Amino acid sequence: MKNILLLGSNSTPRQRLLKEACIPFEVVGHNADETGCAVGLSSPQEIVQAIALEKMKCVCLPEQAKPGQAIFVLTADTLCVMQDGTLQGKPKDKFDAIEKIKAARGGASVATAFCLDKRVYKQGQYEVLKRIEKYVHTDYVFNVPDEWIDKYLEKSFGLSGSGAIAIEGYGEQFLQKVNGSYSAIVGLPMFELREALLEIGFF
Repeated sequence: MKNILLLGSNSTPRQRLLKEACIPFEVVGHNADETGCAVGLSSPQEIVQAIALEKMKCVCLPEQAKPGQAIFVLTADTLCVMQDGTLQGKPKDKFDAIEKIKAARGGASVATAFCLDKRVYKQGQYEVLKRIEKYVHTDYVFNVPDEWIDKYLEKSFGLSGSGAIAIEGYGEQFLQKVNGSYSAIVGLPMFELREALLEIGFF
């Protein structure tokens, strides 16, 4: 029987990455306070790692399972960083998205972290057998001309993406340069994830 990855994320791009990699998964929710757990943290790495871990702590798992049954759970977080060090999350509205898009023209970076658990069901609860946490940093230039912004926001996931950046699909034509992991900008560093899944015994 093949293992199924429980994804604690509603991110459409993350789900698409897993589908394209033929990694079987199911989406589960979480009730994490993403802003509260990052209070007092300053570096992008610290913030995304803290949020990915908080999501893992607050993930909504099946209430019951067979004794000894193993499950695999994945959470992640992504944050854009402008050249001046400004941190960019998801846009509040279209006007905020436009400002974020313009700010990325001079170059930006993305901080992405994931948390991967292997758990086993014992005595009515899930026990963590192994946890892998990974962080990936990627630099990029994303250049959407003013006259293309409205169409880009209409045709892409920009309004729901960190920094209003969606480099996949329609947005690919505006990605000028990448130094690092392409998929980390989308939301999951797939090379590192595959290695972590192999290490944790998923395959």
